[in-house]
Amino acid sequence: MSNLGKNLEKARLARGYTLEQVANVVGLSRQTYAMVEVGKRDITLSQAEALAAMLRTTIDELRGAPDGVSTFTDSQSSLEKYKQMILNAIQFGSDKTDGKVTKTKLAKLVYLADFTWYYDHLAPMSGMSYRKLPRGPVPDIYFRALDELEEDGVITREEKGRNILLKLAEPGSAPSNRLSKEERMEISKISKAWQGKQTQEIVDFTHAQISWQICREGEVIPYSLITQEDPERVYGSTKL
Repeated sequence: MSNLGKNLEKARLARGYTLEQVANVVGLSRQTYAMVEVGKRDITLSQAEALAAMLRTTIDELRGAPDGVSTFTDSQSSLEKYKQMILNAIQFGSDKTDGKVTKTKLAKLVYLADFTWYYDHLAPMSGMSYRKLPRGPVPDIYFRALDELEEDGVITREEKGRNILLKLAEPGSAPSNRLSKEERMEISKISKAWQGKQTQEIVDFTHAQISWQICREGEVIPYSLITQEDPERVYGSTKL
């Protein structure tokens, strides 16, 4: 197996994608793409670029070092950036009267920011792997991030009926040193578009998207699927 084939397989498995999902992105059949991973077929530069974007890596890393060693893990830095996405979504998307947002709605706001960023830039904002869960899409690390933010005293949690409400522990601007100005503006735009709307509304919106419809329960949702949506179906608007 070539370095490229080995690294493509490592990256695909690390991100939770199936052969079919990756093959679809580059316009190959499952069988043909499988030949790429075993080193019996090469890919074009444009295909390599598409795969690198989907697997959240670079072409150089996919080509690999001479011994083919390559790792594909979410770093602590990525986690800290993801936490800031969460905090900014709380700041801009929480209820104006009490500053609270439901745990489910918050997950949706962060998801929409990540996938809208991919829609516009062909690269995700966080790079986290989102799964199709009953109230998803959401990355497994979302729950860990919330627990750590609460343990650190950055957010507070309140149970109200069947809902869990989250709030910034201290009023004011959420930290954003790991976000670009444009990324923070994107989170603000999307969160404000859904501010004041019921959790079920945003759940229904995301569950009507192509990416949710075609993926199986528990499966990682490829970022690239969002590019198949019409613009008004990417994150919604203030007219919703």
